[in-house]
Amino acid sequence: MKRWLALTASASLLCLGALAHAAGGYPRTLVAQALVKNGETSVTSTVTIKIDRLMEPSRRTRVLDGLKYNGYQGFMNVLRPLPTIGTIATQNREVKVQYAWETKVDDRTRLVVAASKPLFFLTADETKARAGYELTVVDILLDAAGGGTGTMSGAARVKPAPDGIVLDDFAAAPVQLTIAAPAK
Repeated sequence: MKRWLALTASASLLCLGALAHAAGGYPRTLVAQALVKNGETSVTSTVTIKIDRLMEPSRRTRVLDGLKYNGYQGFMNVLRPLPTIGTIATQNREVKVQYAWETKVDDRTRLVVAASKPLFFLTADETKARAGYELTVVDILLDAAGGGTGTMSGAARVKPAPDGIVLDDFAAAPVQLTIAAPAK
């Protein structure tokens, strides 16, 4: 009888864990309309962000400690070997995500996503890699309905912020993202 109760309790905890994970909205796919402007020129595209799950708090702490104590290179050294937890894709290219974290901002959810490889360089000559700008970073604010706005940089650096990471300065303006709320 005790063994049956223990098994029932264990099964209940597993189910509650699965429900909590599902309630968090993961796995999640966000389809964003991307807009970049350079002078008189505007380019639009679609970016698909797929996140299977958020990263574990212990891994996030290790990545942030790498940034805090060893700068951008320390961040990259810890981030690169982490498991893939999603993708960021355009029509022609895809990068694997190793960093995804949510925080609450007023009545919205801020989602920051980073991949350890650049998705694109907004220059006339895309064959030239920009040394030190090796991340793809997405930073979006989502409302309760699942719509939102944000920015993406296809070749970026990050710096520490009180609640995680933020984009470091980069010469090109970030891509503006608009995410429509899913139809009900």
